[in-house]
Amino acid sequence: MEGDCEVTVVAAVDSESKNSARCGAKHGSNLIVVLLGITLCLAIAAAVLLVFNVHTKMPGQDEDTFDIHHTLRQLSNVRAAIHLTGQYNSQMANSVKWTNKVDPSHSEGGLELKNNEIVIPQDGLYFVYSQVSFRVSCHMDENDDTSAMSMVHLTHRVRRWSSSFGNDEYCTILHSVRTACQKTAGGDADEEGGWYSAVYMGAVFNLNKGDRLKTVTEKMLPNLEEEAGKTFFGVFAL
Repeated sequence: MEGDCEVTVVAAVDSESKNSARCGAKHGSNLIVVLLGITLCLAIAAAVLLVFNVHTKMPGQDEDTFDIHHTLRQLSNVRAAIHLTGQYNSQMANSVKWTNKVDPSHSEGGLELKNNEIVIPQDGLYFVYSQVSFRVSCHMDENDDTSAMSMVHLTHRVRRWSSSFGNDEYCTILHSVRTACQKTAGGDADEEGGWYSAVYMGAVFNLNKGDRLKTVTEKMLPNLEEEAGKTFFGVFAL
């Protein structure tokens, strides 16, 4: 009996030791998993912080690096565009006076108005457009040439200056002519009233940095319509 008890006790001790070893091994595996998880979280947090620092200027950060990223963000978020409103100016013999200070005028992305011309900020494709509107009288007065047909013609042009031309000249890139009416004799000009006519044109051009665009309008400028949306000049990048 004594021998049997010893065997039983030894067997129980061995079984308990094995269970403790298995529990220890299982606990060690769980600890490794936890440590790996913590390490992975720290790596993700470091990557997020790195990306944030690239796009945000921190104290002591290199100025050139920040300027590059700031410029790229500006180019990606703001498309170059300008829209100008036209006015009559008696001191300008052959052009509308353009302004960007009257609604709905605006300019952004580097396109700007200088000396009544639009200046192109970067090489690229641009859509150029313009419209002029006039109050037209079709009543013939004493000063009209009766030998001619006395047709009322409206003309409007957009001209481009570029250093690539090799000289200080402008080339016409848009030109539109429209016949509004034919003047007639007799009748009361006040009773006949006036005609309203507009000339619109627009097209896509490959322009260079520093190019300048201007408009040319002849003869009918004193009859220019200045109400919002009737006379305008604009460019936007594609």
